[in-house]
Amino acid sequence: MTEPHVQHYSDAELEALLAEWLPHQRWFAAKGRTVAAVRIKLREHLTDTPAFGADHLLVTVEFESGDEQIYQVPLGYRLHLPDELAPWALPRPDGSGDDRTHAYDGLRDQEIIDLYAHSIATGQVYGPVELHTVPGTVIEEGLRGRALSAEQSNTSVVLGEQLLLKLFRRITPGVNPDVELHLALGEAGCRSVAPVRAWIDAEIGGVRTTLAMVQDFAANSADGWSMALGSVRDLLLEADLRADEVGTDFAGESQRMGAAVAEVHALLAQSLGTSQRAVGDIVDGMLRRLDAAGAVVPELAEIAPGVRARFAEAAATGTTTVQRIHGDLHLGQVLRTPEHWLLIDFEGEPAKSLDERREPDSALRDVAGMLRSFDYAAHHSLHDATSEAAAAQREFRAQEWAQRNSAAFCDGYASESGVDPREFAALLRAYELDKAVYEVVYEARHRPQWIRLPLNAIRRMTQAG
Repeated sequence: MTEPHVQHYSDAELEALLAEWLPHQRWFAAKGRTVAAVRIKLREHLTDTPAFGADHLLVTVEFESGDEQIYQVPLGYRLHLPDELAPWALPRPDGSGDDRTHAYDGLRDQEIIDLYAHSIATGQVYGPVELHTVPGTVIEEGLRGRALSAEQSNTSVVLGEQLLLKLFRRITPGVNPDVELHLALGEAGCRSVAPVRAWIDAEIGGVRTTLAMVQDFAANSADGWSMALGSVRDLLLEADLRADEVGTDFAGESQRMGAAVAEVHALLAQSLGTSQRAVGDIVDGMLRRLDAAGAVVPELAEIAPGVRARFAEAAATGTTTVQRIHGDLHLGQVLRTPEHWLLIDFEGEPAKSLDERREPDSALRDVAGMLRSFDYAAHHSLHDATSEAAAAQREFRAQEWAQRNSAAFCDGYASESGVDPREFAALLRAYELDKAVYEVVYEARHRPQWIRLPLNAIRRMTQAG
């Protein structure tokens, strides 16, 4: 009797299935846009056995309006899909029988992860790609991998609890800032990032383009967001204690975090240089983003005049120093290891183009991102209040926590850099508002139940003296 064999999908079949599946993935960057078509740019076979297969795909997504996007999609194929892979499966073709091959996200399959791990260790890459290793790097063979459960804009796989393989999902032709800045910081001996060990790229449209990177894995670490939420929770439970009296007071960690960010900024400036830029030019971009956000979120209309007034105050300050920065810094982008804080994910804001993400900016943008994140952590659970009096008390505590940790962060930054961000209050506030406007659009598209957080923050910042 002939054994069943994986039946390959044609390109046309896969394109149709991906057009339905991609918009539901957390890392799909075009939420709210209608997919017109998916076209396969590259399809490289990784393995093919009677009951199991794998492809590595680059696909172009076309929309009913606007620019197309490129995505990286590893796929697996199995005749019998294990239960743990079922949540990652593509839809089945209409009319397909039970004997039709299942297609699914390949980075959720241990056997496919093993293929990538072997390729990185041996340098035997698939198709028209190149593997680059940092001098002195040796990557062991046989490292078993696991995909991290938290979904972000990319997919990360831990290899042997030693290395982190990050596969960039949305591909923009050019060098990804995550690799570029990590390499610069590694060469400068920065203590506050995990060193890059290797990266993979390919030529796309005549441009050398980053596809993935490998760096040290920060074992036994906790992200800043989770730690901050724990501190806020304990404060809200202890109604009679101030923020500095709670056992999980976070201010010490916030101060150390500020020092780590200042170290990164100093080394990026040292390695990649600085220049001067008119604040008015920076504010012009903020105003464009505010106008675009108003078209998506009508609730912004009533508070937009106050935002513009704050932007005008910043524009009047003249010029500012700009340099390469993180670009999307918040509590979820820092890890507390047993030794110190690490900054991760230097790609910049996903909504911006690659050129925009690589453009020098004021270090205050990163500081503002952290201050906004402290505010988010403090306020995101306030809806749990059961009465108006309880809500007022919780709001007071939230503000206390956010202000205490924001101040501690700035203290730490100033102690390391010699420059206190609060000395540039008008520009710092403008960056905070610009970030909050970005957050309003993000929440409207991804988490509508959270949109009150940035909207309320904008009201507070525009009404403050």
